[in-house]
Amino acid sequence: MPDEVRVNDKDKLNWVGKRPVRPDGVDKVTGKARFGADMNLPGMLHGKVLRSPHAHAKLKSIDTSKAEQLPGVKAVVTRDDFKDMPSEFVPAGEMMVNYRDIVRNVMAREKVLYEGHAVAAVAATSVAIARKALKLIDVEYDILPHVIDVEEAMRPDAPLLHDDLFTVGVDPVPVKPSNVAKVVEFKLGDVEKGFADADVIVERSFETAPVHQGYIEPHACVASVNADGQAELWVTTQGHYVVRGHCARMLGMDISKLKVTASEIGGGFGGKTVVYLEPVALALSNKSGSPIKMVMSREEVFRASGPTSGAKIWVKVGAKNDGAITAGQCELKYQAGAFQGSPVQPGAMCAFAPYDLENVDVIGYDVVSNRPKVAAYRAPGAPISEFGVECVIDEIAKKIGMDPIDLRLKNAAKEGTKAAYGPKFGPIGMVASLEQARDHEHYSAPLGANQGRGVASGFWFNIGGETCVTMNVNEDGTVALLTGTPDIGGSRASLAMMAAEELGIDVDKVRPMVADTASLPYTFLTGGSRATFAGTTAIIHASKDAIDKMRARAAQFWDVSVEEVVWEDGEARPASSNVGDFDPLTVADIAKLANSTGGPISGRAEINVQGAGPSIGTHIVDVEVDKETGRVKIIRYTVLQDAGKAVHPSYVEGQFQGGAVQGIGWALNEEYIYDENGRLENAGFLDYRIPVASDVPMIDTQIVEVPNPVHPYGVRGVGETPIVPPMAAINSAIEQATGIRFTELPMSPPKVLKALDEASAAGIDD
Repeated sequence: MPDEVRVNDKDKLNWVGKRPVRPDGVDKVTGKARFGADMNLPGMLHGKVLRSPHAHAKLKSIDTSKAEQLPGVKAVVTRDDFKDMPSEFVPAGEMMVNYRDIVRNVMAREKVLYEGHAVAAVAATSVAIARKALKLIDVEYDILPHVIDVEEAMRPDAPLLHDDLFTVGVDPVPVKPSNVAKVVEFKLGDVEKGFADADVIVERSFETAPVHQGYIEPHACVASVNADGQAELWVTTQGHYVVRGHCARMLGMDISKLKVTASEIGGGFGGKTVVYLEPVALALSNKSGSPIKMVMSREEVFRASGPTSGAKIWVKVGAKNDGAITAGQCELKYQAGAFQGSPVQPGAMCAFAPYDLENVDVIGYDVVSNRPKVAAYRAPGAPISEFGVECVIDEIAKKIGMDPIDLRLKNAAKEGTKAAYGPKFGPIGMVASLEQARDHEHYSAPLGANQGRGVASGFWFNIGGETCVTMNVNEDGTVALLTGTPDIGGSRASLAMMAAEELGIDVDKVRPMVADTASLPYTFLTGGSRATFAGTTAIIHASKDAIDKMRARAAQFWDVSVEEVVWEDGEARPASSNVGDFDPLTVADIAKLANSTGGPISGRAEINVQGAGPSIGTHIVDVEVDKETGRVKIIRYTVLQDAGKAVHPSYVEGQFQGGAVQGIGWALNEEYIYDENGRLENAGFLDYRIPVASDVPMIDTQIVEVPNPVHPYGVRGVGETPIVPPMAAINSAIEQATGIRFTELPMSPPKVLKALDEASAAGIDD
């Protein structure tokens, strides 16, 4: 089948682009779906973690003897139960992690580096006994000064988290340690010349707070280690193969001895690409000889697992009076938390990527501080940097009296644009999303009193990676589809649809399943908007493998050569009338013949998928500001985004809507708040306020389709990009409604009301 037919001729597509019922729907609406905490095993013990009450302290001693003597306690582990690791960086989703740091984050070693840092863990016959045992563990701390703010952490006299952390990426190489782990820079052209050529220049500083991914299901796992060293782990995760690798290495196990099964997942958004409880549960199981169940409380999730970075951002943009941007420059300072590895590099890569600019300079700093180690969160790093850039782009438009969409169109990245981080883009949807936004009824709709409208664009580069699938043709012609990527956003549906499309069978004849780590070769985690793009690519390869085998079986049955058999519309057919007068054979027909023609039939693919292709979107938002309370109400919201080719449009729309809602929370309410002792003050959803249904209108969506030429059906990832534009779009809408440009997130009611009062006192008429 020619690629152009697959991509463009919708009439020839049976399933891709349709909206079949999701394969996991029944289990989830009936309560049968099994999530991380739903696994129970005979003789199972319960594990709990003792966590530091201090933001920064030396661990002088840990005495677990009293806890070990408590009836019902079967095992206790501390830092002594985990072998130290050398420094070695490995990929984990869109970010890199250091094995040495993983060990120290799972269980504190020399020091505790944030409030909530794990110090010890116990396994007992009940949760109540485990909690009682934690209180019997005596820990002697030597409390040290702490630092929370990113710029304060960068100062030469700041409390030092690591004595052996020397800044990478600067010349000369520093001789003294600091809290600045890494400096990254991306340059294109000559920014000084670009600013000299500009008619107007806008520069601003911004600040964003750390925010939580907001997944509803806490971290949970069940571990079981047998006497022979064989082990199993059941876990809520975005990447069970990655979990297997981390745990096996930390515990000195052969990877083959550890089987990991991914449960259903109640949200992840990047936050479940990390190990926390899993190595601890395995260590407790090995020590006790019993299965161990561990579940974080909501408070533990906030205090001990990774949010995304807070950051300080400086942006400078120059432009001609006709709207041509001559230069873009920004400085990014990202909090990494207790250990290096913030998403500052992807943030720097994405900052100006939506635009075709000749002169760009982006510098980023990866900075450690006494907070939990950050984890990925939807397009990690990009929402922060692009928030600053998009706000300044909007200000440029106002200064030169140009429509903000027209300004973006004049400078939009397109096919052939060279990004500051290196590549030249293929076909991308920046222009298409902007044009459709400009022409959308929402953009010209009238506004009322105290209302404003904002627009912003967003970019994410997407990723591929190692991906494996197996499709087993059953005796009746149905297909069991095994994939290695946990389904966190509807990938099972899209993968089943692609298999049905390629094989030419009904989608309800395909049963997609997420395989355990013993059933398929290594598959990279679900993250970076890779699961559908990479998974469907692998399925196309596996389908070809299965089809080639079925053609061979048909050829054997007809006693002709395999070259004389073609596959059309889900059937093996003679290539021409000269081959013979044979009735077509369906998948079901060939399956019935399998025993007599060679045995079972399957299709496999083990590939490292490349060519993901960037995803770009534009958002339009209307707000209404209550000047008595400072509350910002979202009254209308439209997402327009390039999906390449929407395999299952309902899921694509859901991704658009979910990203927008999370961006709304980031813009208006969400933030980690620390007291003077470095303790988190809002460790729960009562005080850390994520959006609820009453906070948002229906999020309207418009799917833009600029096919990705690297994928046979034009597919791009879509899950990351929709969280990028909301903060800047809402900021610009508030500015139009109030006349005030906010530079700090979240733009919560107290901050908005204070700014309104100050403007009123200063006599500013908005």
